[in-house]
Amino acid sequence: MNLFSAQEGKEYIIDRIETDDEELEDFLFSLGCYSGEPITVISRLKGGCVVTIKDGRYNVDKQLAEAITVIG
Repeated sequence: MNLFSAQEGKEYIIDRIETDDEELEDFLFSLGCYSGEPITVISRLKGGCVVTIKDGRYNVDKQLAEAITVIG
């Protein structure tokens, strides 16, 4: 399941990030968004969703949310 279709308020584990953009992958890694890390969707917006990763809260657009595969 991708992050965009994840249920609000439930904690998931990041399975993988499906992107060919190495710069984007490095940026997400610097935020703590990588395989094995917990992530929670706080709320949905028209163009994406608000998530918590580690101690941070981030706005993720729909395209990126669909590239993050989660389990849980």
